[in-house]
Amino acid sequence: MNAVLKPTTPEAYTRLGKAVLHKALRQMVLIRRFEEGAEQAYMRGLVHGTMHLSIGQEASAVGVGINLGAEDCITSTHRGHGHCIAKGAEPKYMFAEFFGKDTGYCRGRGGSMHIADVAGGNLGANGIVGGGIPIAVGAALALKQMKKPNVVVCFFGDGANNEGAFHEGLNMAAIWKLPVVFVCENNKYGMSTSTERSTAVKKIATRALAYDMPGLTVDGNSFADVAEAAHTAIERARTGGGPTLIECLTYRHRGHSKSDRNRYRTKEEIESWVERDPIVLFEQDLLRHGMIEQHEVDELVKSVEKEIEDSIEFAKDSPAPDIASLTDFVYASPVAEAAHG
Repeated sequence: MNAVLKPTTPEAYTRLGKAVLHKALRQMVLIRRFEEGAEQAYMRGLVHGTMHLSIGQEASAVGVGINLGAEDCITSTHRGHGHCIAKGAEPKYMFAEFFGKDTGYCRGRGGSMHIADVAGGNLGANGIVGGGIPIAVGAALALKQMKKPNVVVCFFGDGANNEGAFHEGLNMAAIWKLPVVFVCENNKYGMSTSTERSTAVKKIATRALAYDMPGLTVDGNSFADVAEAAHTAIERARTGGGPTLIECLTYRHRGHSKSDRNRYRTKEEIESWVERDPIVLFEQDLLRHGMIEQHEVDELVKSVEKEIEDSIEFAKDSPAPDIASLTDFVYASPVAEAAHG
């Protein structure tokens, strides 16, 4: 009779423990439900402009974010809702920002693409492709000059790896051994252009070689793989070892933005990635390793749905900005003071 082999528990699970893993699963579900709620709000006309959803990419945001402390920082992208939540942002203030309300993180001035919470370590999402890279490098330089034991994680998409800021930023970070981790969320497409057509190298992580830093490619839909790679890179940065480039291979289930007709991807390709849903994979893995019970999953999902429902109501009931405050919270100092300065 053959013995039944038990699956080996991933190192990340052992290191993090049940409580943190439950938090990670809840964050991933929270990101998914937040974006589904945002999508429905957009369709009802509550959100103006456009938005870029990261549904399908939750493991990369949370796998990295779960390793960060309160004093660590991130820079994000136009597809940054997951990064915000993984860094501790509250959905009610995010929805308020989406709805252009005064209670939003940026007092309704930033909208979907520009959420920032400097007090919480989120230095801001950015509508410019690769725009967060120089900001992250500058923040990491400041941390090093102040001799603080903190790190900066810079999230960006595959499209940014062909921008000049990417190469300039990695080079400078390597020269000065800055405490920054570069995380490329490679979802295969920069808008509608595939990486096969836009990028000369097969793996973006190999570009780290040119800047004498570690570069590794991981399964971006596997929480355990992302969390372990991020842990190693963050600790290296925190202890003076310098930067690392991590490439997370993942996929967005939705189009580039709400205006995307999705004609450049086949139905079969999308369905094959949906079958590898990172939340489902993580949940099943935790159940298989005895790290969570089904009733705990059910309770977790129920609490998330209640939080999203309450957050949307909070945002809907919040006041719109006063027109008299049009130029407030935009510049570092009020316009009147600056004019007389």
